[in-house]
Amino acid sequence: MKNKFDVVVIGAGPAGYVAAIRCAQLGLSTACVDAWCDKNGNASLGGTCLNVGCIPSKALLESSELFTQAQHEFSNHGINVSLAELDLAQMLRRKDKIVKDLTKGISGLFQSNKVEYFSGLGKVHSPGQVSIKKSGSNETIIVHAKNIILATGSRSTEIPSAVIDKQTIVDSSGALEFDQVPKTLGIVGAGVIGLELGTVWRRLGSKVILFEALPSFLPSADREIASNALKIYQNQGLEFRFNSKVVSCEVNKAVVVHTEEQGQAKTQEVDRLVVAVGRKPNSEHLTTPQVKLEIDAAGFVRVDDQCKTNIEHVYAIGDLVRGPMLAHKGSEEGMMVAELIAGHFARVNYDNIPSVVYTHPELAWVGQTEQSLIAQGRDYRAGVFPFAASGRARAAGDTSGLVKVIADAKTDRILGVHMIGPHCSELIMQAVIAIEFSASAEDLALTMFAHPTLSEAFHEAALAVDNRAIHIAKAKRA
Repeated sequence: MKNKFDVVVIGAGPAGYVAAIRCAQLGLSTACVDAWCDKNGNASLGGTCLNVGCIPSKALLESSELFTQAQHEFSNHGINVSLAELDLAQMLRRKDKIVKDLTKGISGLFQSNKVEYFSGLGKVHSPGQVSIKKSGSNETIIVHAKNIILATGSRSTEIPSAVIDKQTIVDSSGALEFDQVPKTLGIVGAGVIGLELGTVWRRLGSKVILFEALPSFLPSADREIASNALKIYQNQGLEFRFNSKVVSCEVNKAVVVHTEEQGQAKTQEVDRLVVAVGRKPNSEHLTTPQVKLEIDAAGFVRVDDQCKTNIEHVYAIGDLVRGPMLAHKGSEEGMMVAELIAGHFARVNYDNIPSVVYTHPELAWVGQTEQSLIAQGRDYRAGVFPFAASGRARAAGDTSGLVKVIADAKTDRILGVHMIGPHCSELIMQAVIAIEFSASAEDLALTMFAHPTLSEAFHEAALAVDNRAIHIAKAKRA
């Protein structure tokens, strides 16, 4: 067995496995160490995202949306079906098969790129050495590495007022495994994870109540987009309790949730409770005590703009370091670090990271919000176009939402794009590319978009920056 490598990556989530593959593509001898095992105890690549996060949640979001359409929307298209029945077990089997197929796919990519894979718990034993405690064994081996990349990801944050028992009170992973639809479902946290999970189970029949400690909804999103989203979610049946701090929980057959809402004590009984208050980096046990890796008070490994740690030839990427905990951000950091190790130029543009909420309608944004620009005292112009005025959206019967383009008042350079509506997770990438290439609103206005498409809403919003959108009434100038 080979025990000397140019690069050893610890962690095989979206950051780690991408880094390992790219290192191998660049001609570096590469190994990847990962401790994740599935519910049957078998090694499973892909980290949280693939096993219990991004992929399985999107599978259930897709299935639950189709169920809703069959129940309520197909008839609008002249498609009459008998009463749609839920087969939750089949829905979960489909989700599990997707995960299994994709984890096997990463294994195949490792083999084709000659990445050596070790199933076990890895840590930096000393500079240039990684210890691996093999899965299902007490055996520990040492491998040598010229460079080490830490990519151990994150885990759900726990709170003492709602202790997870994996039965009645669960984290986001447990919320993907319910074997029956809860009559009432409580969710602690109305962020992205809480919204997506709440949407799934609301569509399948649960009464969903979201307890959010903050006074406002999605504070990182543009206010206009967040306001639109909240109204739509409420119309879909999601119940929000803002300024609601969970104080304690009593568990019997159900969960009695005790909250404090604006100074008043309240009680709510739910069948199941999901704790979705964010995630924390897996930064414990990354090294032996003699290796002095710098970690901040929040548990993030300290790195520079190129993901270098304070230890020479040791890098950290993904959820383990500063910035949004997003799979695509981690993957791009993995690509950057691989290029740097190989001696090439590379960078990540941290000002141009797209964010998406995969509900229906979808929310997506990139760049500056109006409120951030106002706080900076920066002059801007904004153009808005509603999907209700889009021919393609009307043909699809999916007209909720809008597209907003924000441009610098002097240079016309695009500063931010914010969307809520159909397929916005795909449409936002047009904005990401535009910002990456320093496009102006006029550049977009002069670009030809195919008709009829949802993308035309982006085009029209760019035109609206200069108050010349074609398919909505002209806005009155102040």
